[in-house]
Amino acid sequence: MSIDRALVDAALAVVVDPNTGLPYAAARNVRNVVVEGDAVSLEVALGYPARSQFDAIRAQFAEALRAVPGVANVRVEVSQQIAAHTVQRGVKLLPNVKNIVAVASGKGGVGKSTTAVNLALALASEGASVGILDADIYGPSLPTMLGIVGRPESPDEKSMNPMTGHGVQANSIGFLIEADNPMVWRGPMATSALEQLLRQTNWHDLDYLIVDMPPGTGDIQLTLAQRVPVTGAVIVTTPQDIALLDAKKGLKMFEKVGIPILGIVENMGLHICSNCGHEEHIFGAGGGERMGKEYGVDVLGSLPLDITIREQADSGTPTVAADPNGRIAEIYRSIARKVAIHIAERARDMTSKFPNIVVQNT
Repeated sequence: MSIDRALVDAALAVVVDPNTGLPYAAARNVRNVVVEGDAVSLEVALGYPARSQFDAIRAQFAEALRAVPGVANVRVEVSQQIAAHTVQRGVKLLPNVKNIVAVASGKGGVGKSTTAVNLALALASEGASVGILDADIYGPSLPTMLGIVGRPESPDEKSMNPMTGHGVQANSIGFLIEADNPMVWRGPMATSALEQLLRQTNWHDLDYLIVDMPPGTGDIQLTLAQRVPVTGAVIVTTPQDIALLDAKKGLKMFEKVGIPILGIVENMGLHICSNCGHEEHIFGAGGGERMGKEYGVDVLGSLPLDITIREQADSGTPTVAADPNGRIAEIYRSIARKVAIHIAERARDMTSKFPNIVVQNT
């Protein structure tokens, strides 16, 4: 019995990506469909990292195609192809870095650095090549959180190789100074240090570079917004009204300089007592959701107030690395996929496709 290709195409057209809510075929993720004998083979190319879901995606297509009369064998190859996407106008992409994501907050103490590190680890665990830059010149925390010791090597006395922790490339002013040495620098020196760390690091073929921003809306934030090619920003807050007030300022700053907001992460949303199991919203409830509705921005996820998140970050093995199969790690991976999907939905940067034009006298 021959397979009707029209029925195959119809079956493929209704298979929906659970991460985007859109049919794979409509998003042009389905490629190279071959019908031969009683077998159907195809490729599914995602624009975002989701390695943990490859088996589920194969099962989706196998189930849909085996309902087509005559189909006995299904072969589905799943891959991810992460592209460079557009940044703010007038700023060129960074060599070897496809997408830069700023993780920011209006104020300190909301878990921004912990979120940034776990976001980077989550993207890497889903199959992306990821780096993280500690942009907090005055209070670098990346060396501690990633458990990295030592100093970066310089192959040419002009640039430096990134350090590596848990499979993620990293750089921070904290690698270059003593741990107890305060950075008593004025704004221009701090912003110059940030640009050097960013541009003089030999990043190696990154799909995403996560930038852990210092709190506030000062010189470093403006430098990043005006001179660094940022694909989008993630705003971290707690449900507390005071934290939300400052988070809104950070959100508006990125909007003013043309950097899209990829979403909001709400930290410390719910505390569950480890002794009795009582649930309590210590910092209030629903603040991130209200902020999202007010500004038309997605809430990417809500994380609990959990002592293990703090302990694991302080020990140099953040949650996604320490307990990769745990409930909290899955929340971080879900947030990471949503960030990557929002980036994939943006227009691609095509500057690398155009040849350089050289005018010569002949």
